[in-house]
Amino acid sequence: MIPLTLAEVADAVGGSMHDIPEPGTRVTGPVVIDSREVVPGALFAAFAGERVDGHDYAAGAVKDGAVAVLASRPVGVPAIVVDDVVAALGALARTVIARLGATTVALTGSAGKTSTKDLMAQLLERHAPTVWTPGSLNNEIGLPLTALRADESTRHLVLEMGARGIGHIRYLTELTPPRIGAVLNVGAAHIGEFGGRDRTAIAKGELVESLPSAMEGGVAVLNADDPLVRAMASRTTARVVLFGEGPDADVRGENVRLNERGQALFTLRTPTGCAEVTLRLYGEHHVSNALAAAAVAGELGMPVEEIATALSAAGTLSHWRMEVTERPDGVTVVNDAYNANPDSMRAALRALAAMGRGRRTWAVLGEMAELGEESLTEHDAVGRLVVRLNVSKLVAVGGSEAAWLDMGAKNEGSWGEESVHVSDAETAIDLLRSELRPGDVVLVKASRSVGLERVALALLDGTEGEVAAR
Repeated sequence: MIPLTLAEVADAVGGSMHDIPEPGTRVTGPVVIDSREVVPGALFAAFAGERVDGHDYAAGAVKDGAVAVLASRPVGVPAIVVDDVVAALGALARTVIARLGATTVALTGSAGKTSTKDLMAQLLERHAPTVWTPGSLNNEIGLPLTALRADESTRHLVLEMGARGIGHIRYLTELTPPRIGAVLNVGAAHIGEFGGRDRTAIAKGELVESLPSAMEGGVAVLNADDPLVRAMASRTTARVVLFGEGPDADVRGENVRLNERGQALFTLRTPTGCAEVTLRLYGEHHVSNALAAAAVAGELGMPVEEIATALSAAGTLSHWRMEVTERPDGVTVVNDAYNANPDSMRAALRALAAMGRGRRTWAVLGEMAELGEESLTEHDAVGRLVVRLNVSKLVAVGGSEAAWLDMGAKNEGSWGEESVHVSDAETAIDLLRSELRPGDVVLVKASRSVGLERVALALLDGTEGEVAAR
């Protein structure tokens, strides 16, 4: 982050200094919440978690080079003490961002946030120094930590914003006010917590409500193909840019098709011209993500030819999101086990079907969490989709939700051993190891809490496979 004195940090967060002999000492390193990541000049933020209390590591952090600790109580070493470390972290980010001249781009949506953020980052870093959210650190802790990585050289700050309820995105935009905001879609993710798609739209639309007016340079980038997102145009005074595949989208994809590997090709058409794109990512759903990234890059001055070149070169920056690895024996493993909701599950299954044309395909699926009363219906529908897409084998892993996946497949017409329900990842691994044949394509997907990435990693253990689209 930009160098601040400890006195300036204390003023920014409304904290009191304890055991600090030199208030003029500057924080020249990053702000970290893991003491193992401390480097000289860092500021260590100590959180009291359920199993680990960061305050217990304060002395070690200072010994390793941290200039001070952001803490909720005195810790016997230089510290800035606050009532709430999370709120203080946000306040510090707000102060730092206000001092920078960077353009903040924020994006949200029910599905595809991280993939789109990764695309935007790869486009914009070609244009100017860019800082972006690592992985899915998109909450009230991860977002400030990302913002605090920006320094005087940063020109673009790309922030993924997640929400589990109304008011969450509004809070995040107060910490790091965006000039450009992109809303990708409104789907069924966390529908059990939000209480329905309409309420999800209210929450996601808080992003466009936070934008400055068109006169002040605000830009809302909205998915023209999603009616709930398109309707958000009425909730902002920013200039609206529509992306999508429809004829009235400002940035649109035309002549979309898939190659034999399941990668999308399309013509990118923008107000300034058009160019051909061939994505390295797998699945047609990435076209919408690419269009959102292209719209933002265009607003920041990238020529359409450069955007198309960057999109065609972009890979996956975040692990376990349609991460495709080809084993030496010809088995292709698609590790998409970082998270799952009904929309992303459908997209991944369609990508599997496209990738597996003429080959035997496996869908190894687990629970989609936080669906509330819709859980049975949504799991049943995914099981049915597996059959409709002619996926060769379904392995449903876990408890009742997995049983509903299996039930949906069988009710749709699966028979014999086409669909099987197993209790845990280890059983699924044993099954796959005994039955996989060269040329098979295996998709592994579930909500993060299931830990189904163990299946994908086990299938790749000891291989020298080639990772594609990375």
